[in-house]
Amino acid sequence: MKLMIVTDAWEPQVNGVVRTLKMTVRELERMGHEVALLSPQGFRTLPCPSYPEIELALTGRGGVERRIDAFGPEALHIATEGPLGWLARGVARRRGWPFTTAYHSRFPEYVHARTRLPTAWSYALLRRFHNAGHGTLAPTPAIVDDLRQRGFRHAAWWSRGVDLQMFSPEGDRLPRGDKPVFLYVGRLAVEKQVDAFLRLDLPGEKWVAGEGPERARLEARYPGVRWFGVLDGPRLAVLYRSADVKVFPSVTDTFGLVMTEAMACGTPVAAFPVPGPIDVVGRSAGGVLDTDLRAACLAALALPRDAVRRHAEQYSWARATQQFAAALRPLPGRTLATAAA
Repeated sequence: MKLMIVTDAWEPQVNGVVRTLKMTVRELERMGHEVALLSPQGFRTLPCPSYPEIELALTGRGGVERRIDAFGPEALHIATEGPLGWLARGVARRRGWPFTTAYHSRFPEYVHARTRLPTAWSYALLRRFHNAGHGTLAPTPAIVDDLRQRGFRHAAWWSRGVDLQMFSPEGDRLPRGDKPVFLYVGRLAVEKQVDAFLRLDLPGEKWVAGEGPERARLEARYPGVRWFGVLDGPRLAVLYRSADVKVFPSVTDTFGLVMTEAMACGTPVAAFPVPGPIDVVGRSAGGVLDTDLRAACLAALALPRDAVRRHAEQYSWARATQQFAAALRPLPGRTLATAAA
């Protein structure tokens, strides 16, 4: 199968969308498929407002159409609702091509947190985008149900995985004291509710890894926190296994890859009982969910790390990619081989 994936999110960005696509491409190629990415790389770009690390492509439908035709795909997946996503959607609709889309981020909630724009307006725009396709792939059953209730007609489940070799309980650890270490990993932005973690009265230390527009304010407000910035996978694994609890304060994420990464290192998760954590952690041995985040953090300290690791082992990029491939639709006159060649 020749598959083109259109995405406005790609390297050098460091986020869950990029990690998901990189791992999915890796698994698709292992299955014997040929994958081409249509991303902002190779186009003139401009920084996304309030997300300057995200570069938006400056091009028109003709530029997108030429790149699609140069590859000659047998299937088309549009991963994001940015400029490239909308342009590729337009090409597909004009040609009568089926395509799948993905719902990676709760964009309406992000916009509302930043601008107070009613979420109903953003969801109306997203329904228009996604309902033109033949499948809107979402990372958890709870998010699938939510989308269906909001009028997304073709919502379907596409799970996520974790690299169990890179993220492992075995390996180096950072030097630290005897008191508990509570860790946040992720974007430092208002929608991630990092304050909900940092203002908690917890014993021991608080560590934060990540970057974003809130970093300067957070560092000034919480001087006792240890800040690590953006880390690559191996260094992130060292950080996870060095901590006692991975705290996930967001209530707007669709999945939260950092939760599976932490659990794979044996580090339990503390989170609110909301979509994302409900499916990824739930009532398992992998962590504790509670409307009282402090109570969740303290309870997670008692979880055995070997049981946390076993819970993470159910997440497989190979299985997730099989779900993804099964949802694809062939372009007119093409037949897809969704199994390994």
